[in-house]
Amino acid sequence: MEAGAYMVTCGTYQKAQLLSTPQRLDFFLTLLFSSAKEFGWTLEAWAILSNHYHFIASSPENPTSLRKMISKLHTLSAREFNLQDQTPGRKVWFQFFDTHITYPSSYYARLKYVHYNPVHHGLIPQAVNYRWCSAGWFEQRANPAFYKTIQQFKTDRVNVLDGFDPQPIEASENGVKPPYSK
Repeated sequence: MEAGAYMVTCGTYQKAQLLSTPQRLDFFLTLLFSSAKEFGWTLEAWAILSNHYHFIASSPENPTSLRKMISKLHTLSAREFNLQDQTPGRKVWFQFFDTHITYPSSYYARLKYVHYNPVHHGLIPQAVNYRWCSAGWFEQRANPAFYKTIQQFKTDRVNVLDGFDPQPIEASENGVKPPYSK
């Protein structure tokens, strides 16, 4: 593995709707942020839905820690969800896919794709109102010229494994602050 930006996609086992409450989405998003920090990854975009997630992150100098980070993320979240559902040993996550992004145009298109994934799946009309994705954070914090550049990119040619049919989540527009805004 080489240092740089990576896009990661992972779904739940058999596309089960296991992240189907605001509490579970909050838990998983907080866990994603703490795992990324622990292993030295910088999150640049994220979208957490009821049966899958995507994120883009910049690696530390040694990007081989990505597998350890995801292993910890999956182990801790599976343990918690199985405890809540009283299903010890249930398989929660399926294999993840990572892509090293090497071209700026590919990075920009994927960044937009991840920010707008809840809209892509028809969950919400405006991604900035879905608190488990980075669109609102990006809109508020990005340099205006960079934000405008990203908005102009098309995502129709982005080749991402995304054959999921997530459920809408109640209270996705309730304004609770996610962990990145503390």
